[in-house]
Amino acid sequence: MRWTGPDGFEADDDVERIDVDVVHGFLSTSYWATGIPREIVARSIAGSLNLGVYAPDGSMVAFARVVTDRATFAWLADVFVVESHRGHGLGRFVVSTLLDHPELKGIRRFMLATADAHELYRSYGFTGLEDPSRTMVISRNAAELYGAS
Repeated sequence: MRWTGPDGFEADDDVERIDVDVVHGFLSTSYWATGIPREIVARSIAGSLNLGVYAPDGSMVAFARVVTDRATFAWLADVFVVESHRGHGLGRFVVSTLLDHPELKGIRRFMLATADAHELYRSYGFTGLEDPSRTMVISRNAAELYGAS
């Protein structure tokens, strides 16, 4: 599906249109996936519901993906806007488009993790865990896992 955004930008969930090099380029230097190999990024895209945002010239300028069973659970991940295109409302465009995606209607639990965008996600209704003692995680350092220096 395609959605029209601000200033001629377009969102598209067609996985074939995703520019894996753009996604890898951003994620490999992000705080949450430092050093991630391109092949891991490609596998993560293949296993997710993805949304690319494209400039009027067709270049991919923003991305997000949702790991989901498309019935009860979803995890919003890897949300970014390339630095040269920030300030156009594309972060809000990508998040709101994914949250309204027809394949995600009726999701009972929608989760994410962020170190720096709490206010953005609160504006969509995300909150802290009601009872953090019920949530557990295995967490591995991305730089150590992927061998980044």
